[in-house]
Amino acid sequence: MERVPNLTRADALAAARNPLAFIAARWTPTPRTVQRAALSALVMSVIIVVTGGAVRLTGSGLGCPTWPTCTADSLTTTQAMGVHGVIEFSNRMLTYVLCAAVGWAIIAARSEKPYRRSLTRLGWAQFWIVMSNAILGGIVVLVGLNPYTVAAHFLLSCGLIAVAAVMWQRTREGDGEPRHLVGRPVQQLVWFLVVASVLLIAVGTVVTGAGPHAGDSKEVDRIPIDWETVAKLHAVLAWIVVTLTFALWFILKAVDAPKGPLARTRELFLVLLAQGVIGYVQYFTHLPEVLVGLHMLGSAVIWIWVLRVLLALRERPAAEAELPGQAYEATSASIAGPR
Repeated sequence: MERVPNLTRADALAAARNPLAFIAARWTPTPRTVQRAALSALVMSVIIVVTGGAVRLTGSGLGCPTWPTCTADSLTTTQAMGVHGVIEFSNRMLTYVLCAAVGWAIIAARSEKPYRRSLTRLGWAQFWIVMSNAILGGIVVLVGLNPYTVAAHFLLSCGLIAVAAVMWQRTREGDGEPRHLVGRPVQQLVWFLVVASVLLIAVGTVVTGAGPHAGDSKEVDRIPIDWETVAKLHAVLAWIVVTLTFALWFILKAVDAPKGPLARTRELFLVLLAQGVIGYVQYFTHLPEVLVGLHMLGSAVIWIWVLRVLLALRERPAAEAELPGQAYEATSASIAGPR
């Protein structure tokens, strides 16, 4: 059994000054470990969206009536606040789990050899989005679940999912120059698909802000618009996304495109069909909470798969080997400053 070296005073100072560099100098994760760390951050970003939806659908949005504490006198929920307080406070605690997942992704990316600055930046981008959204979530509570702030809270969560999805993809690629696998017209079609998907999600937040699930059992302001009219616009945009996806799949088949883009497009089409079924059933059954929650999960999955289609249009091989004098060395000098 290998003896663990003693921690010297210099090591302790180095760890205090730059803990990430200190860990990177002493640990090299496998590529699979880095991939799993990035995937855990992506999964948690989806879970936090679903649990946030559960808070709204159970009328627990103001279960903790203030922020950052749960009540004016208590950091945590109290027995008098009942199940709504437990649900809201539990969702707040999941933010720490999300932070842990993002932190693990950052540490794994920072410790990978050779060092890849792009991965670390994507990890830190997630961290700052989480922090910003936590503050925005507090504002949502303080303004009594104003529907516009609730919509912004969800859209920022979608931004987090996007960055996490890109990081997960990048862990399975190299840092070489990207090589396009399809022609420019197909790339433009996919970008139309991405824009249509963004509009679909944005209009979905308007449906939520005007619809019957306000997020709390008390009187909560709603967006002053007929939610059924907006829901029909949402359905039209959904059909546009489905049509663009089917057209993309047909074109990729016709031009005998590589397996990656074709498989991701086929998967997206199937996910869209499942989401469409859920959407129409929930509309005609007057928005039961369980189906609305499944629809929110479907929205997150669709967004991930749209991005996977976009990222599948190119491949990035490993970068050329560094010159011997440029190789990254995990020595004490490597922990002199942050990367």
